[in-house]
Amino acid sequence: MGVGPWEGPWPEGEHYDPELLAHGDRRNVVDRYRYWRREAIVADLDTQRHPFHVAVENWDHDFNIGSVVRTANAFGSAAVHIVGRRRWNRRGAMVTDRYQHVHHHPGPEELVAWAAERDLPLVGVDNLPGAVALETYPLPRACVLVFGQEGPGLSPEVREVCRAVLSIAQFGSTRSINAGAAAAVAMHAWVRAHAFGQPV
Repeated sequence: MGVGPWEGPWPEGEHYDPELLAHGDRRNVVDRYRYWRREAIVADLDTQRHPFHVAVENWDHDFNIGSVVRTANAFGSAAVHIVGRRRWNRRGAMVTDRYQHVHHHPGPEELVAWAAERDLPLVGVDNLPGAVALETYPLPRACVLVFGQEGPGLSPEVREVCRAVLSIAQFGSTRSINAGAAAAVAMHAWVRAHAFGQPV
């Protein structure tokens, strides 16, 4: 994976990293960002991130969070918010947490207050009785998509403050899909609706 040392005269620009130019760039980044400094990549991403955020409850050290962070980075989420335990397994993030803004909130109250200050509605995603089908719901352009952890799903405290709770249509025998997969489906639904202007 990656590219070797730069061949020929070095390119000019403060965004280039001399160490990477000299020794090669083996990072998991798109070609556009080859040889760029990490700070320069983050700064450039900040000019084009989408206005949706992702929040994940983390009461029992959910192993899906790394996957959620990686997917949020891929879809250009403004930020990922971890509610509950601060520590999470970064292995699944595949180092994308270096480029993705990740914030911590001790509990739902802090997340709700943060979102209220920015006029961002919370939209839960969970297969609960009475949930609205994600496939039919007009996702707000600026919002926080909230996911419960694997197993228990959204906590009652979070459900109460969500503008809506959405479920993902399933047609097989399983009662639920992996929390990381559910987050990917919901983020892609947002991308389809707002980045390409197609209905979910």
